[in-house]
Amino acid sequence: MEMNFYIFFVAALVPMIVGFIWYGPLFGNAWMAQMRFTKESLEGTNMVKTLIICFVLSVLIAFALMPMVIHQMGVYSTLAGDPGFNEQTGEAYSYFENFVATYSDRFRTFKHGAFHGVLFGLFLIMPILGIQAMFEKKSFKYVAINAGYWMVTLAIMGGIVCQWM
Repeated sequence: MEMNFYIFFVAALVPMIVGFIWYGPLFGNAWMAQMRFTKESLEGTNMVKTLIICFVLSVLIAFALMPMVIHQMGVYSTLAGDPGFNEQTGEAYSYFENFVATYSDRFRTFKHGAFHGVLFGLFLIMPILGIQAMFEKKSFKYVAINAGYWMVTLAIMGGIVCQWM
């Protein structure tokens, strides 16, 4: 199973692109109201530093999506610890080579990756944001805006990683 690691860097651009649209023309005013921000309070932010840090963190998210959207990674991680596997010898490695030759193209579509990205957003990110919002006394609207952003973002990232990784 050959991997294209550059795809992680492409996928890492997605949160910034979607965020520009989501927290700009789509929901920017509603989000700012929920956060009690004003345009003046956001001035002076070092956007270069913010975007660099966000990009690095987004690369980590893309890596985390890989085993969720590419089912073949489960077989790889199951067998990787067997003797000789890393040296590309032994029974486990032979099994893996045969498995990849037969099944490596299964469920490797943008649509499938997007589906898992949405599930990840719905069943992990939204509950985390919801719990955090309860303690921060934030509204349902706050959760909806941010969870919606992450579901859309993770869908696109998951699709990219699944299709082209």
